[in-house]
Amino acid sequence: MPDGQPEVQTDGSTDSTADSVGDTAPAVKKTKKKKKSAVYYAVSFFAKIALTAAAVWVCLTYVGGVFMCHDNRAYPMIKDGDLVLSYRLDAFRQGDVAVYRHNDEVRFGRVIAFGGDTVEISGEYVSVNGYGLYDDTVYATTAEGAAITFPYTVPQDCIFVLNDYRSDNSDSRTYGAIPVSDTEGKAVFVMRRRGI
Repeated sequence: MPDGQPEVQTDGSTDSTADSVGDTAPAVKKTKKKKKSAVYYAVSFFAKIALTAAAVWVCLTYVGGVFMCHDNRAYPMIKDGDLVLSYRLDAFRQGDVAVYRHNDEVRFGRVIAFGGDTVEISGEYVSVNGYGLYDDTVYATTAEGAAITFPYTVPQDCIFVLNDYRSDNSDSRTYGAIPVSDTEGKAVFVMRRRGI
């Protein structure tokens, strides 16, 4: 029998299997999208708020912090009323401004020495390990009124800090070196809120 011709049955009918294949395909059901309820949107909204709050808490606890200055000990770099952002994940270097706590009060001090270093203040001359300290503060540094004696060796895991407003000796000259565990990182950004 020639190819492509339907097979003729003995009763005179033809085999229509090939013609009916397209007609027997299952119909595709159209499903309606289920509408989301108000409860779903409320839960989703509050979950996003919770995740955002958790991320902010982690950042402010382990990465950095936001602090307000309430005095002029760090003047002129940081003034009373300024907001200060700190960063915790970087080691201190000489000249950095450390944010630290002393007697549950947040303070700001310029780092000049580290554990094992020897600090000497004689007259208005400051040296660390026998080398003069390059300092661009506008106020002279003296040991007058200091509660510690010089030369002073900084204990391990501590930093020695001086106020930028050197006339105020409520810094390491008075209460010694600051344990690194009492620091909140180094100041990386200052936002002026007064006198601008």
